[in-house]
Amino acid sequence: MSTDIKELQYPIGECVVPESYTEAELKQWISVIAALPQWLDHCIENLDAAQLDTPYRPGGWTINQVIHHLADSHINAVTRLKFALTEDKPTIKPYNEKAWALLPDVAHTPVNVSITLLHALHRRWVAILENMTPEDFKKEYYHPEDDRHVPLWAMTSTYAWHSRHHMEHVRQLRERMGW
Repeated sequence: MSTDIKELQYPIGECVVPESYTEAELKQWISVIAALPQWLDHCIENLDAAQLDTPYRPGGWTINQVIHHLADSHINAVTRLKFALTEDKPTIKPYNEKAWALLPDVAHTPVNVSITLLHALHRRWVAILENMTPEDFKKEYYHPEDDRHVPLWAMTSTYAWHSRHHMEHVRQLRERMGW
């Protein structure tokens, strides 16, 4: 894979979860999760159907697919968080995100529906995160595809990265295209 394609695929770099975290880092991750829906509002403002159907890189998803993927992914994230908070190290259910991006709801649902969903979902997600105790952030779920236990603080780091990662796909495409 050429460097240019890799930079388009990972505009903020690949996800690296730290070995530990500080309270300041945790607050920053939560603020990113809180900000994503507003960032997306700005990123897609005044884009037309053809622009929303433009892939962010050769072979990549369209803006439409990216936005709907964020809604799908973050619904799963909140569900995993709630399972981990209410059960003892639950095993989560992985899903095929590439197959989900090809389902009819992605092609036939306006992108603003998923952005509206993200506004509501992130508000609830942040309400949970901001009210968790340090002990809560140590709780874990088991990810069978990765064969590892994921503490909730690490999940928060990952989804802050995920939010910025996909927002930058859209923002940078718009910038490159002069939209």
